[in-house]
Amino acid sequence: MRVVTSRWADHRDGEEPGHDAADEALGAPHEALGVPESVEPDFSRAVLRALGAGVLTLGPTARITSVNPWAEQLLGRSEQEMLGHDAHDLLHRHADGSPVPRERCALRRPLHGVPAEEGSDEYFQRADGTTVPIIWATTPLVRGGRQEGLVLVFHDFSLHRSAAEETAARATALETLTAQLHLVAEISTVLVPTERTSTTLRRLVRLLVPELGQWAAVDVYPGQSDLLERVAVRSSTQPDRARPLRGPMTSLPDQARAALTLLVNGDRPVPLKADDLFRDPEHPLAATHRVLFERLGGHAAVAIPLRTRQRSYGILTVARAGERPAHTEAEVALLADIGRRVGLVLDNARLYHEQQNVAETMQRQLLTPLPQVDHLRMAARYWPAESAMEVGGDWYDAFLLGDGVMALVIGDVVGHDLQAAAHMAEVRNMLRALAWDHQEPPSVIMRRLDEAVTNTSDAPMATLVFARVEGAEGGPWRLHWVNAGHPPPLLVTRDGATRFLEGGHGPLIGMSATLRLGLDWPDTREELPPESILLLYTDGLVESRDRPIDVGMDQLRHHAGVLARRVDRWSVDDFCDELLARIAPRGDDVALLALRLPAAGVGAPGDTEPPPPPQSGQSEATPDRAAPGSLRQEAEVRDPTRVDPPE
Repeated sequence: MRVVTSRWADHRDGEEPGHDAADEALGAPHEALGVPESVEPDFSRAVLRALGAGVLTLGPTARITSVNPWAEQLLGRSEQEMLGHDAHDLLHRHADGSPVPRERCALRRPLHGVPAEEGSDEYFQRADGTTVPIIWATTPLVRGGRQEGLVLVFHDFSLHRSAAEETAARATALETLTAQLHLVAEISTVLVPTERTSTTLRRLVRLLVPELGQWAAVDVYPGQSDLLERVAVRSSTQPDRARPLRGPMTSLPDQARAALTLLVNGDRPVPLKADDLFRDPEHPLAATHRVLFERLGGHAAVAIPLRTRQRSYGILTVARAGERPAHTEAEVALLADIGRRVGLVLDNARLYHEQQNVAETMQRQLLTPLPQVDHLRMAARYWPAESAMEVGGDWYDAFLLGDGVMALVIGDVVGHDLQAAAHMAEVRNMLRALAWDHQEPPSVIMRRLDEAVTNTSDAPMATLVFARVEGAEGGPWRLHWVNAGHPPPLLVTRDGATRFLEGGHGPLIGMSATLRLGLDWPDTREELPPESILLLYTDGLVESRDRPIDVGMDQLRHHAGVLARRVDRWSVDDFCDELLARIAPRGDDVALLALRLPAAGVGAPGDTEPPPPPQSGQSEATPDRAAPGSLRQEAEVRDPTRVDPPE
């Protein structure tokens, strides 16, 4: 029986080379290593005992021949438990404790001619079965030119590895957080109220899929309806099956309605499992969400309420499919935050369209039913702005004065909101009262209006044209007007000749008296040819964000001249409709007032010609105020959750 003892105790192993192990490992003879002879032999052993690292020596067959105290401490094994054992079989393991194949053992390579090896990806097994990561180095043990084994130095790498792993984990978490912040930033950019909120919601699900799920759906309650409507569905794996799932969800059972009410009125996301919906047909959300899992796949989802403190709007559902696990708590929190943002956007959209509705209703209420005077024919058009923020102070007016003269007005109060519409009403009513009460030239009426607006109203500045259409019945007719900073009227003759009436210009209303400029508005007169058309308009007809006003005015002259040559076949209403169709104004609101003069002598005493057809019986004003006037133009005031036409 072979007895193996520690080389640190100066014992020998008969099967290993017959040299003193201490001399071999520690460098005897001293002269060979350059150590002075005066250094005592125990000095090297003392150094190894206090080295602070584990040291093993292995013989040519990779059996352990010596162990220092630090190795015993690190491995939880005594020297007697390790001496004579194969170092690889006894110690070398994977992190999970499973054996490392011998051919993959990097620690043994110096036994096969490799000069030296080192690393930090290996694990040793302690006596209690746990593994410890090590940082290590091996070098051949050579004596007299002959390799007699190797020296293995190692240290516990747990603290260093934990720090590295923690740093990597933090870096990963930071990358995840950064990606989420970028996603939230993109979503915040997308979540801007638009003409159609359903378009915004469809842009939202494009960002959520596949970043946070394999499919997503948004269900909302349109307006005051209690009928849920699926307005957006997107799938990364089944795109063709997603779109047909849009539409209203009719015939929901009472249980499903109650569950939806609890969900949309709640504050917390609700987790869903596909198995639960398939296994239980009576599941409260099976009626609304089972079809999503059937058509689009997936195993888990989160349903997030879309609401504000005052109002609930619907549900956002995001699902996971394939090997991706259910949403983590952090991801659910992120989706809940997105849901709150969507709720605010829907709330702002509702207020946005309500304001547009109120402003436009108010504006139409203030538009005038056009009078029918002698053989003159008029038409008016009002186009609301494309945006609620652009609903403003454009208006037209036509009324008979006390002296029997027709007054025409086109104007625009500065501003684009509900307040601008209210200020427009103030200015309009002041002008009407002053023009009726004072039989004075337009220049005097403008001066009085400027002073009244400055001293009795908080209305800002306004531009307008105030004109009198003067002349006896049957003609000739003359225009007597002033212009307070407004685009000039356009006169179009029967043969298509056009020219802007540039005279009569003065300052904007609210400027002269406020700044004490002492400016006035010169009275200007112009003969109106028989069968000509006079156009009064606001700047929205000729100017937009992508069309300068000079280009717009050139287009107005061109189209009006072309259409005037066809007016024999058309009414003045047709003329206005075709003109607007050709110019296609965009952005700002537009008011247009057209006056068509009769032929020479028509309507004069003794005239036997039949009168022209009467004016249209409706006006741009509210429907219940129909009067001799122009065709009524419907304004689309859309619900914020209204579904778009097919893309």
